Amino acid sequence: MAISPESMPENPIDFRAPPPSPIASGRRSSVTNDEVLTEFLEHSLRVPDLILPDKIFPRQKIVETPPRIDCQSLISGESDSVLRMLDSIARIGCFQLVNFGIPSEFIRLVSVTAAGIFQLPPEKKEAVSRSLERPYGFEEVHGDHQEAESEVSEEFVWCKDESLKLDMEGIWPTGYSNFSKKMETLSSDIEKVARKILQILHENCPGKSMYGNDMMQRQDLIGSVCCLYKHGRNFLADQWASSLGYDVMRMLIRGTDYSHALCLHICDGSSEFHVYSKKGWVSFCPDKDALIVTVGDRTQVWSGGQYKHVFGWPIFKGEDEDSISMAFLYSPPSSNSSSSKTSKGKTVSLGLQAILAIILTLVCHFLVYFYKEV
Repeated sequence: MAISPESMPENPIDFRAPPPSPIASGRRSSVTNDEVLTEFLEHSLRVPDLILPDKIFPRQKIVETPPRIDCQSLISGESDSVLRMLDSIARIGCFQLVNFGIPSEFIRLVSVTAAGIFQLPPEKKEAVSRSLERPYGFEEVHGDHQEAESEVSEEFVWCKDESLKLDMEGIWPTGYSNFSKKMETLSSDIEKVARKILQILHENCPGKSMYGNDMMQRQDLIGSVCCLYKHGRNFLADQWASSLGYDVMRMLIRGTDYSHALCLHICDGSSEFHVYSKKGWVSFCPDKDALIVTVGDRTQVWSGGQYKHVFGWPIFKGEDEDSISMAFLYSPPSSNSSSSKTSKGKTVSLGLQAILAIILTLVCHFLVYFYKEV
């Protein structure tokens, strides 16, 4: 039944809108309120003036020449040589090694041969460039530095790896085999020197193990790794200054990519050598034909922080031609890898295991038959 308007209740529910918000008094207009709000926002949102450093590294550097230590005296255990080496690496993380048994003529021959790598066309270098899957090869330059850095410095990471050998022989079939043989010989000689130095460090750091769990979790490359650098010839001072920070940052990244115990630098002809660490920046003029040894992260770990990890970088100024430097990153073979090789030599093949199982089965059947007959 429909309800007529007359039948609706007399007092319907009263829906009233809420009272309006109070407005500002007539003494102050909305324009004034806007001015106050604007002034408040200007003060609260003001960005402070920041003065950023114009260079990555501090301008002040310490000039200190590390001791020149004779390798034969060091190996023979001469106390003066050992103490000077330990004191130098504890303070600045490096020392200079001379008379280490590798002919300087052979080192120069390897450097001349290595220069041929950097003369390859850019498209061939790109085919063997470093990546996450390939820890060796040419370092690719990105961004605004590409044009300038290609004339200042280049980098090639070498290691004893069959994949690298196959890749490089594909783009440089005539020269890489000769270069690789020389590098393997030099790398083996460098490893012998580094092994003796580590032994002396270990003997003078009692109670420490050279094989830590942290080290075993790092990447395990085949043998030593060598970073070869081509340093460009004469160029503008502004270009050299701008590239120095970029080169050092690239070196710092490389040091963390490849965990190592010692780094042995060959940089004959360099005008300066810089050592970077958390303590500061040390610069010196290296001696001719000296091998510069710097402490790696693995040595810092097993020494309990007694020997600090540092990064070294040679500087070439005023050269009429390109210069080559080499940094060998060395780590001793781990105890786990030695034990795995030993256990691998004692393993029994599946075929021999099957033959032994058949023989044992036949012997068991024969014994059961024999006891039943008895």
